[in-house]
Amino acid sequence: MEWVASHAFAIGSALLAAFFAAVGIVVRQRAIQAEAGHLEGAGAIVTSWVRQPSWWAGTLGAIGGYVFQALALAHGSLLLVQPLLVSSLLFVLPLGARFSHQHVRGRDWGWALLLTAALTVFVLVGQPREGHYRPPVPAWTVALIGSAPVVIVCVLAARRTIGRTRAMLLATAVAVLLGMIAVLTKVSTHRLAVHGWHGLLTVPAPYLLVALAVAVTVLQQSAFHAGALQASVPIMLVGEPVVAVLLGVVVLGEHLVVRGPGAVILVLAVAAMTAATIALGRDSASAATQSVGETAAVG
Repeated sequence: MEWVASHAFAIGSALLAAFFAAVGIVVRQRAIQAEAGHLEGAGAIVTSWVRQPSWWAGTLGAIGGYVFQALALAHGSLLLVQPLLVSSLLFVLPLGARFSHQHVRGRDWGWALLLTAALTVFVLVGQPREGHYRPPVPAWTVALIGSAPVVIVCVLAARRTIGRTRAMLLATAVAVLLGMIAVLTKVSTHRLAVHGWHGLLTVPAPYLLVALAVAVTVLQQSAFHAGALQASVPIMLVGEPVVAVLLGVVVLGEHLVVRGPGAVILVLAVAAMTAATIALGRDSASAATQSVGETAAVG
């Protein structure tokens, strides 16, 4: 329990980040899908986002989620914070039901309980440890070189497709970019703690963060607009922590403390987390799509 106590701030901040991220997901999904039902042409829909107060409210929620994510990463490793962000689905369920005036199904609560248990086991058994984070420039350089080609291929392929396939390709690009943002945030917070604001502003990491944030916003909204939320949401929510964890291990040298049978337990926990996240992502996306359809029909 000593390890848990020493990482309590990072865990609490990560859970708050998950909550605000869930608010952003639910509100922006409804705003974008509702607008898509009334407008023709992607250009008209994209320009309509900034005129919707609800979209801005969802964006503010997402920004709040990132602020708490940055606080969590300043006090904990990517291997600790990113899996905890998957718990946003636990908040998406009641929030989505509230907005759509529906009830959460028993099956969804079952998946939610499994996800909660798996996350708890992952944190307690794995006890993620910090990496070296030195030097920061090679870290973000390696992350960029390894991730950029995947994003480019997905975006170019998405331009030639429509519907579910387009949503999946854009969601994959979003997941990779969000994983990169997590790595750059970790590098930036470490740089700030060690070298101060001057040291942070003299490296490319914070400027790359701004550029990637803009790209993620556009691609994420485009994936939502594609209509197949059941295809895009699970990929984003599962892909982001997978990419961030892989980069954290390979690039930043983070690791888990696993001994004896703990390795088997950890594998089972990760498998349960993945299954629950995919199931909850599909169900929440399906509920959001149904809710928007009912709203459009009433209108």
